[in-house]
Amino acid sequence: MSSNLAQKLRCGTQQAHAAIENVGFMKCFVKGVVDRDCFAKFLGNLYYIYTALEAALERHKDNSLINGVYFKELNRKAHLEKDLEFYYGQDWRKKITPSKAAQTHISRIHELSAKEPALLIGHAYTRYMGDLSGGQMLQKVAQSVLKLSGYEGTSFYNFDQIPDKKAFKDKYRQTLDELPIDDATADKIVAEANNAFGLNMQMVQELEQTLIQAIGQTMFNTLSNTNNTGSTELSTA
Repeated sequence: MSSNLAQKLRCGTQQAHAAIENVGFMKCFVKGVVDRDCFAKFLGNLYYIYTALEAALERHKDNSLINGVYFKELNRKAHLEKDLEFYYGQDWRKKITPSKAAQTHISRIHELSAKEPALLIGHAYTRYMGDLSGGQMLQKVAQSVLKLSGYEGTSFYNFDQIPDKKAFKDKYRQTLDELPIDDATADKIVAEANNAFGLNMQMVQELEQTLIQAIGQTMFNTLSNTNNTGSTELSTA
């Protein structure tokens, strides 16, 4: 039995991919305009989101659907802790709080964990496949622009337990396709993946004002005045 879930997710989220790639913050990032404080805030929000998501996936790891896509080597929480200590120091926990959009995102994860855990697959797909794909490009940009050596400050993007990212993504997609689900459930997971994209988009849009303060409205407008097609698996990380 094949659910074709990976293909459904890829096709069904293409517009959401395009929308998030065309957020001004992401356009500036891709073009090499990264503000250190803004990037640190970005990682801080992701820390709270991944903490919630990974706790939910761990909680439901014996669920027949979650179990298939539960790979501990994907976990990002510990990597984000390293990055936040780099940017904020040892007492980083006292210096960060989740933004309003991040809180909304976290609430949704908690709601799914309590009521419809299978839909967490939509969030896991959106985050991790993005991290393994477009996220790798974002890491190189951040390393270059912020003059970071090694993985300092970008440990989030370092999947040290996944040496062959392409092979792993192929395995992940195959696992999605082999999940024993009906079309209705697959459609709900795709809808939730689109919801996850929307929540991610709100989170990066919140950061735009911080970025504008750093680089100026004129430069922001110039850099964000083009459209991308959304043809790649690019998430906000």
